[in-house]
Order: sequence, then C-alpha cells, then structure tokens
Amino acid sequence: MLQGNNSSSGQKSMLAVTLEVMNRAADRLGLDQSIRNVISKPQRILSVSVPVRMDDGSIQVFDGYRVQHNLARGPAKGGIRFHPEVTMDEVVALAMNMTWKCAVVDIPYGGAKGGVVVDPTKLSIGELERLTRRFTSEISIIIGPEKDIPAPDVNTNPQIMAWVMDTYSMHMGYSVPSVVTGKPIEIGGSVGRVDATGRGCIYTVMELAKRIGLRLEGASAAVQGFGNVGSHAAVFLQDLGCRVVAVSDVHGALYNEDGLDCRAIKAVAARTGSIMDYQGPAERIPREAALEVPVDILVPAALENQIHAGNAHRIQAKIIAEGANGPTTNEADEILRSKGTIIIPDILANAGGVTVSYFEWVQGLQSLSWTEKQVAAELERRMVTAFNQVYDRAQAEEVDLRTAAYLIAIERVAQAIKLRGIYP
Repeated sequence: MLQGNNSSSGQKSMLAVTLEVMNRAADRLGLDQSIRNVISKPQRILSVSVPVRMDDGSIQVFDGYRVQHNLARGPAKGGIRFHPEVTMDEVVALAMNMTWKCAVVDIPYGGAKGGVVVDPTKLSIGELERLTRRFTSEISIIIGPEKDIPAPDVNTNPQIMAWVMDTYSMHMGYSVPSVVTGKPIEIGGSVGRVDATGRGCIYTVMELAKRIGLRLEGASAAVQGFGNVGSHAAVFLQDLGCRVVAVSDVHGALYNEDGLDCRAIKAVAARTGSIMDYQGPAERIPREAALEVPVDILVPAALENQIHAGNAHRIQAKIIAEGANGPTTNEADEILRSKGTIIIPDILANAGGVTVSYFEWVQGLQSLSWTEKQVAAELERRMVTAFNQVYDRAQAEEVDLRTAAYLIAIERVAQAIKLRGIYP
C-alpha cells in the first residue's frame, strides 16, 4: 500500500525520506521496536471519491485522502491541499511530519493531512466550492474539533476553510467554528494566522543568527516560492535589514544584488498572480536559480524535494530555513552538511502555522479572541523555546539540527504512547 520510491523518476518518495529520517533518530534513541512499529505507520487512512457537478452539467470524480498518523498526544491536526500531483504516500508522509512538528513545538496534537488530486486553477469558483463541500462531507466521519482539525495548505485558503466549517456545521445542525483553523477572522479565525508560518520561520533564523554570531542587518537572503509562507518570510527578512537578493514563484525568479523591494513584489503578485509582473529594478533569472545564488540565508518555501542531489552542490547559502515541507532530500541533506551548511529543519522552521492554528483552536473552544500582540508574543515565545531546545540538543549530542529536532519529537510521542499504553 505505502510505496518507498518514486518509480517514474527513480527519486525517493517523500514518504521514504521521512521514514529514513525517523528511523535514523529512532536508532540513536535506541527506541523500542514495539514503539517503532506504532509510529512507522499511520493510525488511519481514509480514501474517498469526490463527485462534483461541473458548470457544464457533467460530473467529474476526484480522488481525495485524509490521513491521521498518531493521536497519542491529542487530536489530529493538519492541512488540506488541492494539487494535481497529490498521492496517498505524500499525504501519509505529510501527516507523519505533522506529528513530529506538533511534538517539537510541544502543542497537544497528533499529525494529520488531507489532499485532493485536482488542479484548482482549472475550476470555477462554484466548482471549487462544490468540490470542497463534497470532500468535507466525505471526510466528516473522522474530523471534528476534538478528533481532527483541518487547516489550509497548498492551494487552499481561509475561504476554503470557511466552506469546510460551514459544511461540517450543516451536518451537525449548529455552528462548529473549531472544526478547522485558518478561517476568516469574521467567523472565528485568529489574527496573526495568515503570516504565522513565515513569521515563525524567521524567528528561528533570528535565534540561529544569535547563536552563530551572524549580523542580520546587511545579510543577504533568497526566498524560493513566493506564496503565503515565502512572501511573508521575505518581507520579515527585509524588515530585519536583510538584503533579499532573489525571490521566485512558479513563473520565474527576480534577482537584484542590492536587494529587492519585497513589499512591492508581494503587492504585485497579489494583484496579478505573478512576481514576474514586478516593474522595479530586478534581473529575470531562471526559477531554479533562486536556490543557487550566493547568500547567507536561503528559505525554500515551495514544494518538497526542491533541493536534491542534482543541485545541492551548487547551493551556496550558509543557512537554510525550510519554510516548505520536505524541501530537501536526504541525499542533498548529506551534501549540504558536508559543506557546513546549517539547516533549520521543516518540522521546526515552518511550525509557526500550526502553532497559531493551535491558538485559534483554543480561542474557538473558549469563545474568546486574542489580540494580534498576544498572538505574536506567544508565537515568538514558543518558537524561540523550541529552537533553543533543538539547538542545545544538537550541541549536546553533536548532531545536526534536523536529527536533534526528530530526537525531541519522537521522544515526546514515544513517551505519550508508553504512558497511554495500547488498547485493549
């Protein structure tokens, strides 16, 4: 059922990469084989068919998945992505990584993930709504505010979360705002959620900079992927005084050695859908080149497997903060470590989104709302604490930050499993 390699390309699948990293950490921990058996497999996989009536009256059927990896530390938590290349193995890997992500920042969730195999850019707004509502209906048997709480991911957004929340609420007969996070503020969303992943990522960069003596003012940076995570990360870096010299999206990349105006680029992209419509001073370079420019800080914030054995030798960044999930293959990870590159792993670097999702969930359950100042302060506290725990563990055990993060996360999940025991 679960595949180990991507047979079409010969490249290891995200699931194979995830299991390798997990097993490496489990070996170092001397983890009991029984516990390893539990955490190596998802607790629940729901595969659904999603029939949708299209605008022309025809019916198309899309494949969808919702995976819950482990519930030992609390209800499942994870996003829903709409993408034509979604696979069940990918969703399983992402759910597994959500378990570790929630554990490393010590919030009381297990990991989940959902996906529909669809190109949402080819759907009308009505088709997209009908797809979302039917998918929600199909997975409603396993989601809920105390069971599994979806959130936005690739190609999903607050509006789609509003449709998920409304559909689930119609099934229940009353409003259930806490069934999802990442909702519009007007219906129970949290301030600070939209920029949380990018903000949290830069908090980890700031802490690492303190530890290694890197002055951020004047430091150079590049951001690959200019969606929600990358665009906010770029602006935050610019606000810290960094020269953001390169940014990219699916259409191409922009480069300016003196630094780009990230706010202006973000505004253009929001208006036109592409950073390439930016008319300010910038050189147009190939999309993949944004990863390879010489910089102090690189934030890969697109899809998985963007840094691989084929390009890792050309990457010149001193620090990589993984804004995306799984952007670096294991082979690339080894190459970069041998070059002395410091990588802040995805389960730590991009945990700001799920952390503020947790705040939103808490606010919804308690029927109250926090101020933006409260959200930002609590996010910073948790990200800084988590980073320093990981950094100190790495130093103590003489391992890289990725291994240290997995050691902490797996330890916490394993302890929860041991304390709860196995039912019956």
